[in-house]
Amino acid sequence: MTMPPAAVRFEELLALRHAARLLPAWRRHPRSLSSGQRLSPFKGRGMEYDESRPYQAGDDARRMDWRVTARTGRPHVKVFREEREQPVWLWVDYRPAMFFATRGTFKNVLAARIAALHAWQALEHGDRVGGWIAGARGVREQIPQRGRSSALILFRHLVQDSITAGDSARKVTPDLRAQFRQVRPGGRLVMVSDFRDLPDLEAVVETVSRHSQVVLCFVYDPLEQRLPPPGRYSMTDGARRMTLSIHDDALTRAHARWFSLRQQQLLQLARRCQARLYSCATTDNPLLVLQGFELQAA
Repeated sequence: MTMPPAAVRFEELLALRHAARLLPAWRRHPRSLSSGQRLSPFKGRGMEYDESRPYQAGDDARRMDWRVTARTGRPHVKVFREEREQPVWLWVDYRPAMFFATRGTFKNVLAARIAALHAWQALEHGDRVGGWIAGARGVREQIPQRGRSSALILFRHLVQDSITAGDSARKVTPDLRAQFRQVRPGGRLVMVSDFRDLPDLEAVVETVSRHSQVVLCFVYDPLEQRLPPPGRYSMTDGARRMTLSIHDDALTRAHARWFSLRQQQLLQLARRCQARLYSCATTDNPLLVLQGFELQAA
């Protein structure tokens, strides 16, 4: 089968493993208190249950294991071990509006590349990778797991859905609340999208950011940022052709204001939630953007 020119290629996503090594190390925000008074750089995580043992003088009473105590008749406490893994959740927008570009590459192709860079970066640090691909035909879900296999499953879905998911005009509104309930404290959520028609976006991002790190990757086409000069422009989706007529300066200014407003709303959301926000055009190199040369907020 001949691959369409705007398709995501599995080999390309694999090759991004080497590029991901050029990304800067992730800086965790010191927002959660450890058992002492110092700030821990691990937001809401760092310790996980290992076993229970008999209580000893000086043990913290808050760690009492009441179930084992009741079963044995002797006081026991929970013993924890340091948890160095971080579950990384990728939310990749594959709705019909992402299958578009006037220059560069399709937005969904760019989104797949950005997601792959984040996945390889997480694997490089020993973290687990999983997430969702939200398309016109539903949502694919992959629970974060250790090793490469989970990321490779996501890559295959990104490739397959790049061929089949963009031919629907049906409006899709993902249930972000239901999906993001699975993001465990101490994880990282990376959203790659044009952030159109996501009514619960601010509420769910604010909720997740209370216990996990959030990265917002705003993907857009230059036409969405600024209309071209007055004139008539031919456009096609590969099967149909239409003409875009631009002759109203007021429309051009309103279009630019709308884009600027959407970008400012994302910037304000990122600042409120101490999230990272990247803006990446279809003509940009995503590696350079994620390296921080065009970092919008941190």
